[in-house]
Amino acid sequence: MQQIARSVALAFNNLPRPHRVMLGSLTVLTLAVAVWRPYVYHPNTAPIVKTIELEKNEIRSLLPEASEPIDQAPQEEEAIPQDELDDKADGDAGVHEYVVSTGDTLSSVLNQYGIDMGDISQLSAADKDLRNLKIGQQLSWTLNADGDLQQLTWEMSRRETRTYDRTANGFKMSSEMQEGDWVNSVLKGTVGASFVSSARDAGLTSAEISAVIKAMQWQMDLRKLKKGDEFSVLMSREMLEGKREQSQLLGVRLRSDGKDYYAIRAEDGKFYDRNGTGLAKGFLRFPTSRQFRVSSNFNPRRLNPVTGRVAPHRGVDFAMPQGTPVLAVGDGEVVQAKRSGAAGYYVAIRHGRTYTTRYMHLRKLLVKPGQKIKRGDRIALSGNTGRSTGPHLHYEVWINQQAVNPLTAKLPRTEGLTGSDRRDYLAQVKDVVPQLQID
Repeated sequence: MQQIARSVALAFNNLPRPHRVMLGSLTVLTLAVAVWRPYVYHPNTAPIVKTIELEKNEIRSLLPEASEPIDQAPQEEEAIPQDELDDKADGDAGVHEYVVSTGDTLSSVLNQYGIDMGDISQLSAADKDLRNLKIGQQLSWTLNADGDLQQLTWEMSRRETRTYDRTANGFKMSSEMQEGDWVNSVLKGTVGASFVSSARDAGLTSAEISAVIKAMQWQMDLRKLKKGDEFSVLMSREMLEGKREQSQLLGVRLRSDGKDYYAIRAEDGKFYDRNGTGLAKGFLRFPTSRQFRVSSNFNPRRLNPVTGRVAPHRGVDFAMPQGTPVLAVGDGEVVQAKRSGAAGYYVAIRHGRTYTTRYMHLRKLLVKPGQKIKRGDRIALSGNTGRSTGPHLHYEVWINQQAVNPLTAKLPRTEGLTGSDRRDYLAQVKDVVPQLQID
């Protein structure tokens, strides 16, 4: 046998090299076919079943959310810069406010802030009148540490306010009737060190100053007022036994560099110029020229799939190719444009004093802090920077420093009064403007 093997090896070695390569390849192929045993499925054979027990945290790790980056609270360097115009009135910290407008329902208003539908249903059960909100009415609410609705206040009219407090069994309603007399007051002043300090000197409260700032936000950056600029404010104040209980802004006039700016309240609770044209600037719904797939929704109660703790997702993620142009959704000023930890390259834009938008995980920035931009301007290219599991754009909308759902939020739009509403408003203007005289 050994002699046969030596003879075969000698004959193989005496072959030309191309022949040896070909013969070797055929030998390997023949052996591979000889040992190959394809798997044949036999339907009559019982399948092998194995049960695997998972811990609770392991089950969460299998959820779709586990493939998404879990947002953390905004890092200090990611926080939106604040100034004296952002100061809340005493007792107003943590209170969210909303003025009812056309088409609003209790559900549409609260749902955009991520308030649980179960809470909304319990509110409606506590008071069926909440199903019939009227334009111009104001809602305000507070949340507990877990983001659950704690209390809701509904200002039905100047005379009646209803409050709904959380209880063990839902919400309990209480009603308060105001008995004071409403008196109009005109407060005038000249800007000195700042508008806020000058307004206080003129007799306006912190809440009234905040109302003026919001009314004028689309026409004038009150931080830019110069020394010597003048203002006149018409407030309607409720007086009870000689004390001021509450107030409502009716009209504002600012004179800066010899030019006058007006904001006058209409019956719908919004402010317009003297011709009935809306002051708010319109917004785009999406920050891109076309709509992309939502890979992760807004969820202020999202659980970390591993720890089980609340890790809010304060925006919406759009899956898109890197390098997609990102657009500003509205006119505003860039307040942040840099790289910062988990957010990667990101941009924050302030629109007036009420709205802020943020764009994260960008590849390239096209704007700088302090830059004025218009709706539709390119501000960046999308990317995959920071803590990200794939190319996408994380987009946030904040209203009065509270994150809302970008897909359902009631965003400003350019509009004006028409028909009988405009006629009624112009009649009101004739009454208000003469009271806003500036000496």
